[in-house]
Amino acid sequence: MFEPRKRTLLIIDDEKALCETLKDYLQGGGLSVLSAGTGAEGLAVCSQRRVDVVLLDQKLPDGEGHALAPAILERSDQTKIIFITAYPSFENAVKAVRTGAHDYLSKPLDLEELKLTVDRMLRTQDLEQVEQVHALEQERDRTRAVIVGSGGGLAAVEELIMSAAKTSAPVLITGETGTGKSLVAKSIHYLSPLAKAPFIDINCAALPENLIEAELFGYEKGAFTGAVATKKGLFEMADGGTLLLDEIGDLPVHLQTKLLHALEAGEVRRVGGTTPRKVKVRIIAATNADLANILGKTFRQDLYYRLNVVQIHLPPLRERYQDLPALCEHLLATIVPGRKLRLADGEIGRLQQYSWPGNIRELRNVLERAVLVNPQKEVCPSLLIGRRSDRACAPDKQVPAGPQPTASPPSGGATLADIEERAIRDAMQRHAGNLTHTAQALGISLSTLKRRIKEFRQR
Repeated sequence: MFEPRKRTLLIIDDEKALCETLKDYLQGGGLSVLSAGTGAEGLAVCSQRRVDVVLLDQKLPDGEGHALAPAILERSDQTKIIFITAYPSFENAVKAVRTGAHDYLSKPLDLEELKLTVDRMLRTQDLEQVEQVHALEQERDRTRAVIVGSGGGLAAVEELIMSAAKTSAPVLITGETGTGKSLVAKSIHYLSPLAKAPFIDINCAALPENLIEAELFGYEKGAFTGAVATKKGLFEMADGGTLLLDEIGDLPVHLQTKLLHALEAGEVRRVGGTTPRKVKVRIIAATNADLANILGKTFRQDLYYRLNVVQIHLPPLRERYQDLPALCEHLLATIVPGRKLRLADGEIGRLQQYSWPGNIRELRNVLERAVLVNPQKEVCPSLLIGRRSDRACAPDKQVPAGPQPTASPPSGGATLADIEERAIRDAMQRHAGNLTHTAQALGISLSTLKRRIKEFRQR
């Protein structure tokens, strides 16, 4: 069973009795306490292992603590340093802070105050790690929010995205499932002045009706059974940033009124609460439904007009075949990072004969499967949508547009999914279950491998 990493606290002080007292008091609860009598010994410990918090004495036998602090932080800039001294002064405190201290305590130490300070340092370290992960995810989202084919079938869409990014007006994105509506929403956000603010999305069709209100607007403790603590809603979490309401056409009618109020008044009220809370959120809505046909029935007209300030319609893939080469190149680069894969000769022509009812999402799925079944430099995805041959790409021929007949399973009754699962199991066995090595051997990304394994387990 996986166990959380033990945190380490290092005491650098030449008073052995003090070190033992502090060690006995602070040790335990997931915290390991070490001690060192000199600066050199303390620096050696920091060089050999990760140290989360250092209690650093200002006066050491081989130097002063403030001179040692930069060397400790060189080895780990995440380490939190608490200076302790028997000679407190304003000048020493300023010097300690300038050299990297996070707190400054004077001897004799109050053990309870010290424990609270150490706990605060550990919580600060946790929050910094969360912020770093969030920043990394934001950067990844930013780099993924690339509109491929903007010079061809999406030229008009790109212009609308650039225009929408310059305003804070609501945006309504329409288009069939799999056309990339959430990608367009992220592009608008990361091209706007709100790029560093939160981007939060919710699929209105994915949650039960009785949970959507609490998810969007939050709730107070005791508002309903199970509400054991107060929780912020997505509107409050997205304050200052962007909130994407995906599949807005599935939002219950009684919540549409509350959403309209939030848009017009710039405030929300939690479930079970009485106090309105001001929020400033840029709303982007997306739908694969034709809202104009359900106005006045299951969708409010006033909300539609409030959302439809800027409308961006994404054409289906069958209407932008000129973008297929660029799309395939981009998707292959994300499926197998670092490898130069290309489509076999004639593949683009064959792919352009297919109607792609699942749009770009289906194209990515087909490319992933093609790479998984035959991880060579040349990829033949058309074999997975028309008549297939396991040996080589079929010669160029006209393939009827529209949905293709299901391929006959290979000899032995195995389906394509069976072949993929067998290939993954064999590779995992060869590499002793190491997912990273298995993905490299199969020529796919680690995320693709994990997704396939999850799919096989759900079969």
